Amino acid sequence: MEAQVKKWGNSLGIRIPNHIVRKLSLKDGSSVDINDNKNEIIIKPAQKSELSEMLSKINEHNIHKEIETAGPVGKEIW
Repeated sequence: MEAQVKKWGNSLGIRIPNHIVRKLSLKDGSSVDINDNKNEIIIKPAQKSELSEMLSKINEHNIHKEIETAGPVGKEIW
């Protein structure tokens, strides 16, 4: 199916035909993943990540360090 790229603000947009919207259960505000593969643009509905999947991606290179504070500010017990 051919579609036309149109200016949309400072970006470009493509309209998704209604039969594809229904087939993929998309709606206004749905998230999609957009990737390029050589000379192709691949648009797929975004997959929701499970918490366990997201946590499994944490490693020593992307985890933040503990936040250092100067000590108690009020009546906190440390």
